[in-house]
Amino acid sequence: MVIKVFVATSSGSTAIKKKQQEVVGFLEANKIDFQQMDIAGDEDNRKWMRENVPGEKKPQNGIPLPPQIFNEERYCGDFESFFSAKEENIIYSFLGLAPPPGTKETEKSEATEEKSEVTEEKSEATEDKSDSKDEQSDATKETEAHTEDKAEEGAPEEAQPDQTPPEGQQEGEEEHAATGEEEEKQGEGEEKEEVEEQEES
Repeated sequence: MVIKVFVATSSGSTAIKKKQQEVVGFLEANKIDFQQMDIAGDEDNRKWMRENVPGEKKPQNGIPLPPQIFNEERYCGDFESFFSAKEENIIYSFLGLAPPPGTKETEKSEATEEKSEVTEEKSEATEDKSDSKDEQSDATKETEAHTEDKAEEGAPEEAQPDQTPPEGQQEGEEEHAATGEEEEKQGEGEEKEEVEEQEES
């Protein structure tokens, strides 16, 4: 992957020259390989740059000014984007390159990766918890449904007012009545015996 910096070597604007020098100087100082593409002396370079800068990055007149930075054919940004990335120590991300070990950006990206891993672990743990809750609620629902079914099966039918009591109950009542009569008879017999004894004496 080659970084391409589109510049105008014969630009009459001091501001543009200064921006171009800053970008080129930074890339050279950090030993980042790049190609300097002159749009002043090469019409093809100028045309390619204008066509490949995204619409939202073009000024109102539609003609983007150098320096414009690309990674092969992928647009990285203009000077303002480059400057912001440099200030935030994310220049390698901006350029679409892997940061070399030992740079601040490497430390940042490692810290970000660790954070994202922790976040992923947390989200997985949360998902596990929610799954077990779902399982529990399903089990509870099943138990409740089972209990309701049992209750319906075992529920006695409401006794109708006109219904006669069961046969066993009737027999029991008749026996009770018969026993009562026998007891009364026995009582009467005992009284008679007592009266007869008294008369004899």
